[in-house]
Amino acid sequence: MPDSSAFDPRSLTRADFPHFLAIPTRWADNDIYGHVNNVVYYAFFDTVINQYLISRGGLDIARGPVIGITPETHCNFLAELTYPEIVEAGLRVRRLGKSSVTYEVGLFKAGRVAPAAFGHFVHVFVERATMRPTTMPDGIRACLEALVVS
Repeated sequence: MPDSSAFDPRSLTRADFPHFLAIPTRWADNDIYGHVNNVVYYAFFDTVINQYLISRGGLDIARGPVIGITPETHCNFLAELTYPEIVEAGLRVRRLGKSSVTYEVGLFKAGRVAPAAFGHFVHVFVERATMRPTTMPDGIRACLEALVVS
């Protein structure tokens, strides 16, 4: 994860993210102030990450013996998102360990270069039966290696 004292997420562009997923906002995402509520940004993070793990890494969320749990998330809100619009969620990996991974996610308004939000999301892979940390499966590791940035 970048050192927050030296890193400005507004310096990122979509070119900094190797994977994208388009996510439409929903009517229910807007709050009373007319913009997407802050908790929904975290749902966007969860969606881009898990869609990638399922489609590229073979994660079986229903029956797999290994699952990812989330001990930490963070979001910098840089510009508002609203309904209706398409959010383009960019995904990259900042740190890849033996049993954990730190993702970084940029949320972009469709076609915009600068992110509307930037955050990180940590997964620790655990055995479903015991909820104890375990080495991440080979397929998941392989797909995450493709997203690692320095």
